[in-house]
Amino acid sequence: MSRLLCRPFGTHGKVHEITPAAAGWRYVGFSLWRLRAGESAAEATGGMEAILVMVEGRARFEAAGRDWGEIGDRMDVFEKTPPHCLYLPAGSDWRAVATTDCTIGVCLAPGRGGHAARRIGPGGITLTPRGEGSNLRHINNIAMEAEDVADSLLVTEVFTPAGNWSSYPSHRHDEDDFPRITYLEETYYHRLNPAQGFGIQRVYTEDGTLDETMAVRNHDVVLVPRGHHPCGAPHGYEMYYLNVMAGPLRKWRFAPDPAHAWLLPSP
Repeated sequence: MSRLLCRPFGTHGKVHEITPAAAGWRYVGFSLWRLRAGESAAEATGGMEAILVMVEGRARFEAAGRDWGEIGDRMDVFEKTPPHCLYLPAGSDWRAVATTDCTIGVCLAPGRGGHAARRIGPGGITLTPRGEGSNLRHINNIAMEAEDVADSLLVTEVFTPAGNWSSYPSHRHDEDDFPRITYLEETYYHRLNPAQGFGIQRVYTEDGTLDETMAVRNHDVVLVPRGHHPCGAPHGYEMYYLNVMAGPLRKWRFAPDPAHAWLLPSP
């Protein structure tokens, strides 16, 4: 199996824990909790800031010295409604108690203390179409650079209809050369509907030194250390993914694969 493909540990509790050290990079971390009603999860962010994404379900949160009450109202991620999220600066403790069965994504990147704890969404997050034809997908921007909500983290959700492609035409963000391109490590947390389906993701560089194509299943995570990273949903199965990106600069600038740049809209 590809070293870029992370299968969940199981179906219950903490099922993913991706640290920068384990991924072999410097910035991005990602954990996933799948809790049953009444169960709890608790962690400390340490030197990382965090955005806790209620992928689905509801939970009560205590974090950064505050009681945030119950967060979440999307019971199935494929409802496509805006998510409820919680931003926590570095040095925060948090605890969640599930009030329904729930899935919590923990998005992590280095924190510098520049932002206070706050709720993000559902207000201000609008499902937005991108692309056309078989490249159409829909985006919930949780914390992209237009919103000054984090020190390092860039976080977004994408829904790709059955038979369509996403993160395409192929693009990369693996050089620290702003404004031409930025260096951003990235994780993809995938879901499929119906759940028994699969998707395809390719991670490759133009010189061929990295070229891996993976069949992703429900709850898999794909690591993107560098290179292009398109993904596709087969006929009959829609695809969701939660993206976490971070690097030395909180800007998203990318370069297309020259072989496929002709597919991009004219400037």
